[in-house]
Amino acid sequence: MDRPNRKSNPAMKRRSTASHKSPTIGQLQTHLGTNVSLHDDNESYISRLRKKVGSGLILSPSVAAVIHDHEGKLLLQEKSSGEAWSLPAGGIELGESPQEAIVREVMEETGYAVCIHSILGVFGGRSFRYTYPSGDHVEYVVTLFQCKIIGGSGVPTDSETKSTQYFGRHDMPELALPYPKDDLFRAF
Repeated sequence: MDRPNRKSNPAMKRRSTASHKSPTIGQLQTHLGTNVSLHDDNESYISRLRKKVGSGLILSPSVAAVIHDHEGKLLLQEKSSGEAWSLPAGGIELGESPQEAIVREVMEETGYAVCIHSILGVFGGRSFRYTYPSGDHVEYVVTLFQCKIIGGSGVPTDSETKSTQYFGRHDMPELALPYPKDDLFRAF
């Protein structure tokens, strides 16, 4: 079977998108005090969705941060609701990029401003299903970012966080979602 020739067929020529240049991941940073709210009422997309679908299973595009201290210990968040420990993480709001979402979530849940170093992976599927104490069911698709602290107070700005603490690979508690430890400690 003959393949179409891109040179002879104008419809097959590729269009250049070089006029739109995005910053590299390493260049994305937050500024302290930046408000990323996308809605006047400050109600999250998930909250509005839950009002329509109840506690049934929903798919949630989300982000999580891997942040290490100088000893290679991993920063974890203890939830106020008594749930299992977790990485600083959360849902992507409408109109928000994953990069913007992780910067916002880390600031809210830890009080730290971060820059993104790299993407460690994307995780999801049945093993990333979770049932909240409220009975809400969710299946996450999580973009996992390696981040570095560049500022901030270390004081969380939302009520979801009871505390934050650094843990080594062998003394960390079980997490709410099954991230592979090799990915969490890849840099060390």
